[in-house]
Order: sequence, then C-alpha cells, then structure tokens
Amino acid sequence: MNIKLPEKFLPRLIMTVFGVIICAIAVGFFKNSLFGIDPFQSFAQGSHARLFSGVAYGIYYMVVSLIMLVVVLLLDKHYIGIATILNLFFSGHIVDFANKYIAEAIPDPSLAVRAVMLIVGVVVLCFASSLYMTSDLGVSVYDAIPIIISKRTGKPFKFMRIGCDLICVIIGALCGLLPGLGTLVTAFFMGPLIDFFNRKFSRPLLDRFKA
Repeated sequence: MNIKLPEKFLPRLIMTVFGVIICAIAVGFFKNSLFGIDPFQSFAQGSHARLFSGVAYGIYYMVVSLIMLVVVLLLDKHYIGIATILNLFFSGHIVDFANKYIAEAIPDPSLAVRAVMLIVGVVVLCFASSLYMTSDLGVSVYDAIPIIISKRTGKPFKFMRIGCDLICVIIGALCGLLPGLGTLVTAFFMGPLIDFFNRKFSRPLLDRFKA
C-alpha cells in the first residue's frame, strides 16, 4: 500500500518536532516565572477543584483532553496528526524536565528575573507554536479549537484564540482560581503573537523549502 506524504513532508516534520520540543521548554520558563498558569490550565484546575475534586486530577485532565479530541475529530480531523500525538504523550515529560533544570539553575529568582522568564516563556512559546501549527501535521487539541472556529467563521485566528483563552480564564475564575499576571498575558497576547510569527517567519520559512 502506497502512503502519500504531504508536500514538503521532511521540513514540515522538522518544524513539527522542533516546535513541540521548544514549546515544552518555553512552558518550563513560564512555570518558573511564578506569575500564574496558562488559560487552559486555569480552566482545567479551576473546574476540577470546584466540581470534580473527588476525581484524581490526572484522570480528570485526561478525560477533558479526550472529550476535546473527540470534538475536534468530529469538526475537522485534519488537525489531528503527528503534533497532536507528540503533545499528548511527550510534551508533559519535556515540560517536567525543563521545569526541573530551570529551577535548579535559578533557584531563587528575583522579580526582575521572573519577569524576564515570563517574557521569554511567552514569546518562545508563541514562536514554537507557530512552527508546528504552520507545519500542518496536526496541533494540540486545544490549539485546534480556535483554528477551526476561525476557519468556519472567517474571523482572524488571533481574535478566536483570545476569545477561547478568555473563556477558559473566566471559567477558572468563576470556579475560584483567580488568574495571575502570566495567565492574563497569555490570554491577550498568545493569539496575536502566534499570528505574527505565522506571517513573518513560519509561512515564509516553509515556502522557501523545495517540495
């Protein structure tokens, strides 16, 4: 059986793997900045604590992720691919590794250092997300939702991403988990930054590769 690979598969694969790895490392910087958690984690941890505290968080998170995966498969399975698998099974381990070694390297960061770590974490996270989204070999199930909404409504991705992030933050806050500075920064700036890197770097980079 012949399997037809996407055009420019190798550069797409490299962008995917590199993007997912760098994305996870960036989350390590974000976590060590101690300025809060990302919007989706705000939703997941807040709703778990308020509504499903009797269930282990790991199981709850897995169930939520699986529900989102089913929704994405029903709406547009095109966005489920290599990057989705890498995010599901490997990103958590890379985040733990990065988080541990950053904490050991900078055990007691000052406020200024924490601010730098937050900025580095968010900017690099958006850059890396842009790489694996542009590679078009799948995205994380959460990333897929604003992309699909943008595609179906014709509205810009950056605004759909801000909307999804703010909904997660609001649900988390209503459940008692107040957002930190980092949570708000990611909610308002991830969409526009990913869109910026898509236009200025990732798409032009992919276009430069030969088929």
